[in-house]
Amino acid sequence: MTSILGISAFYHDSAACLVIDGEIIAAAQEERFTRIKHDHNFPVYAARYCLREAGLGAEQLDYVAFYDKPLLKFDRLLETYLDYAPAGFSSFLKAMPLWMKEKLWMPDLIRTELAKAGGIDDPRRAKKAGKKFAWKLLFGDHHESHAASAFYPSPFEEAAILTVDGVGEWATSSIGIGRGHEITLLKELRFPDSLGLLYSAFTYYTGFKVNSGEYKVMGLAPYGEPKYVQPIKDKLAEVRDDGSIRMNHEYFSYSQGLRMTNRAFDSIFDGRPRKPEALITQREMDLARSIQAITEEVMLKMARYVHRETGMKRLCMAGGVALNCVANGRILREGPFQDIWIQPAAGDAGGSLGIALAIWHRYLGKERRSAEKSGTWQGGRGVPPVIHAQDARATNGLHPYADGMKGAYLGPRNSVEEIEQFLQSRNLPYQKHSRAELAEVVAEHLANEKVIGLHQGRMEFGPRALGARSIIGDARSPAMQSLMNLKIKYRESFRPFAPSVLRENVADWFELNYDSPYMMLVADVVESRRRQMSDEEKKLWGIEKLNLSRSEIPAVTHVDYSARIQTVRRETNPLYWEIIDAFRRRTGCPVIVNTSFNVRGEPIVCTPEDSYRCFMRTEMDFLVLETCVLDKRDQPKFEEKTDWQSEFGLD
Repeated sequence: MTSILGISAFYHDSAACLVIDGEIIAAAQEERFTRIKHDHNFPVYAARYCLREAGLGAEQLDYVAFYDKPLLKFDRLLETYLDYAPAGFSSFLKAMPLWMKEKLWMPDLIRTELAKAGGIDDPRRAKKAGKKFAWKLLFGDHHESHAASAFYPSPFEEAAILTVDGVGEWATSSIGIGRGHEITLLKELRFPDSLGLLYSAFTYYTGFKVNSGEYKVMGLAPYGEPKYVQPIKDKLAEVRDDGSIRMNHEYFSYSQGLRMTNRAFDSIFDGRPRKPEALITQREMDLARSIQAITEEVMLKMARYVHRETGMKRLCMAGGVALNCVANGRILREGPFQDIWIQPAAGDAGGSLGIALAIWHRYLGKERRSAEKSGTWQGGRGVPPVIHAQDARATNGLHPYADGMKGAYLGPRNSVEEIEQFLQSRNLPYQKHSRAELAEVVAEHLANEKVIGLHQGRMEFGPRALGARSIIGDARSPAMQSLMNLKIKYRESFRPFAPSVLRENVADWFELNYDSPYMMLVADVVESRRRQMSDEEKKLWGIEKLNLSRSEIPAVTHVDYSARIQTVRRETNPLYWEIIDAFRRRTGCPVIVNTSFNVRGEPIVCTPEDSYRCFMRTEMDFLVLETCVLDKRDQPKFEEKTDWQSEFGLD
């Protein structure tokens, strides 16, 4: 047995992943344990969980691998500061102490922190114990870690690879090929030219938090018009036919300072950046639409270029920009590939998984058996369409689907016994149901337009809630989107919600007949399910569009008729599938609302205690902890000594 612990840390979304003999055993982000969103610190608690899941001590590992090369990153920082000197000196002074104290001594730091993960809390004892570990410590390249996370868990035997993010060591995007257990990177785009940093500049300028609020820009885009596309191309970024971009750095400050943009950038768009929490105006909507249009154009050009360079029929993607599911949907529909697969933890957290798999397959030379080769996956636009069964419970009409991610359900789980022990220790009233009757109970509450917190099975790895730590509701309800945003999530009203739909029925409701298990693809609601707008409604502009019911499932239909789709298969998450199927049989609709189980600024819940706290802080109606159902009306008064809304920062 060969055990490999992958680590990503010190930028954002720190995580740990354990791979044993090529199989992903466990993976989790540090934020879920510390309750600090996008926690960048060394993933002590995530690593501790991974070791516990496998019953291993820290000293029993064979390899520990870090997802990038700190010395190369340090080289980039130094070279960049020198290039822009004396500008950026204040940023240099802030960055260097951390590098000199910790990051340049990464091997010692990793050993000490893993001793802590193994249970030694005293720093001196941990440092001493870390020096005795016999396992081998290895470092990978940032974009190679992304590429490995994209290809190795995919179902494909061979595929092209595209990685796009802000920046790793020097690379900001790369293309390559995966065959069997080999990965070869062919070309890369280098810092400071970066699609990810360009998008983040607009995230900053529209008043949202960089490395956190990019998905808000994507959600805001359909309210605007692409009026700034040409100014962006004329002044800020040259977009080339191969998808590479050349940025005009007279307008940006990220290379030498602590801000993304400067006054020259402001002059193009008639004003200073929007202040966080200030009123969102039509300008921000138009800016969001414009940078989203640029991103989709660049991603499509990149996809076409990697197809020309590799000749592959299938594409694997990772990196933070691969979380842009609108662009992904266009690549699937309009691009040259028969299939695409996107790593669900596409950002830096997924680097921990990628480097662990890279050590197994590339460093150790171990063979890889893909789902395609083993016959547990079939798909693509080149195969016959899915045969729709009359009864959605009959899955024999579906092509088989499997990948190495296990549905992304790789985090901690709680037994019914553990949950009951928690509830009874707090004297919390609940109703316990049998596993067989639970789906019907939940479906009845959904059909009555109740909002439900669902905590079941292993927690998801990556930024998406996929039915294990989700808040769910009735997609048919015109009031559900507003209710969930304002009274459950306490977030901006413009934010759309995603549908979870039975895989068997997805093509009946959306312009998609394809697996989207990780909520990584956007497609439109089919024409037959849409509501026709009146002439007066068609004249509405910007945020005025928000409260119009646009389809039979208004709670998950965005203002441009799009939806970020999660397809659900019974073999991947049986209980979640059964809940949606029970709802289908009651209502005729196989679609429900699915949003992450948290409030704004909070990481997704991890433990039963996290879930109960979030349940009581919001206006959710029911909480489902495995087979235990809690009714809000029965719960004792929930009191806290501090204002919990001040606990979480802006996201």
